Amino acid sequence: MRERHVLERLAEVNPQAEIWWDSSPLVYQSWAEEVLKGAKEEDKEIMERQFNRLYNSKKPEETLFRGVTTNPPLCLNVFKIQGDYWAKFVDRLIEEDPEIDKEGLFWMTYKEIVKRGAEMYLGVFERSNYKYGYISAQVDPREIHNEEKMLHQAKELAKMSPNVMVKIPGSKEGYRIIKVLTSMGIPTNNTLAFTLPQFLACANAVRDGLEIAKKNGVDLKKWRSVITDMTARYGDLGDLKKEAQERGIELSEADVRWAEIAIFKKAYRIVKERNYPSKMLICSMRVSPPIDGKRIASWHVEKLAGADIVYTCPPPYIKGLMEIDDNIEFRNQIDEEPPREILNRLLQIPYFEKAYTEDGLTAEEFNTHSALLATAEEFSNATRGMVEFVNKRLEEKRKAKWSSR
Repeated sequence: MRERHVLERLAEVNPQAEIWWDSSPLVYQSWAEEVLKGAKEEDKEIMERQFNRLYNSKKPEETLFRGVTTNPPLCLNVFKIQGDYWAKFVDRLIEEDPEIDKEGLFWMTYKEIVKRGAEMYLGVFERSNYKYGYISAQVDPREIHNEEKMLHQAKELAKMSPNVMVKIPGSKEGYRIIKVLTSMGIPTNNTLAFTLPQFLACANAVRDGLEIAKKNGVDLKKWRSVITDMTARYGDLGDLKKEAQERGIELSEADVRWAEIAIFKKAYRIVKERNYPSKMLICSMRVSPPIDGKRIASWHVEKLAGADIVYTCPPPYIKGLMEIDDNIEFRNQIDEEPPREILNRLLQIPYFEKAYTEDGLTAEEFNTHSALLATAEEFSNATRGMVEFVNKRLEEKRKAKWSSR
């Protein structure tokens, strides 16, 4: 096993790149310990050093992870790993407010998880003069069309800690909220976004919001914006393969991954060339099966190495990268264009052509995009899981109360 972790080697290609942890910071130590348990004995010392360099709670400002992305589904994992602790926490909330309902209880618990995670990165935030150390916290994914609810929740999340960056969905309504939040100096992360038209809608909303903020003299020292591309969800959950099949086009694993990477590369270039104040962020990366019969790989990081972007990595993906570490050699590939023959084939598929063209989708079409709908439903189900967790405590408490009468 190499001494340098695979993510450390990725970051070295461009020092301006940022590696973020894609889960609640509260589960990092448990994850590291679990991975170490299954490691080869001869690798454990190296891995312990690597994990301490990725994130060390005693010296967070000196470690690799410069920020965090999280959401209700990822916070649900906190309940699964630390269930007993959070059950007691929820019980205390019920005791303090016996009339609270399950939705209010969920929201208070979720905000506390966000707050504690943010506190773990305050050292990074302050040491970097507010450049790094943000933790993204998502508004309720069940409310992606409810502007009033999203705005209210965004303001509440922003109050949890100065380094909270609010995640807003790539819906038509979401971009209006991003503009408003930016005008108030609240950092934002555009999530549930998969296409170039969405990324540009976000970039323009941020730019317009900033103009308002500057006119109003809003303090922007603790503000920043990232635009998330949920790459593999675009290819795996949307209509790319379906529409290709309908047109008699056979897509290989390489074709699907190039579709995702091509969209990101074009968005990255436009954001840079037009001096938009946002930074592109890639998430939902995958370790692919052998591509073109060659090797197991992860093109989402390899083909984008060298970019001044954020790579946000969930625990299973990091473990997957570690398992194929010997297969990966990073070099600057961000400016390399997709193969022309593959791009021409993809452009015959409306699902891709619309995602790759600046004006390929209207704002109304954002709301019906298949990858957005599938992801929103998945996230909503996980949120319902969180609600169910706290509701179980609520019902047990009330049942015990009635039994004692």
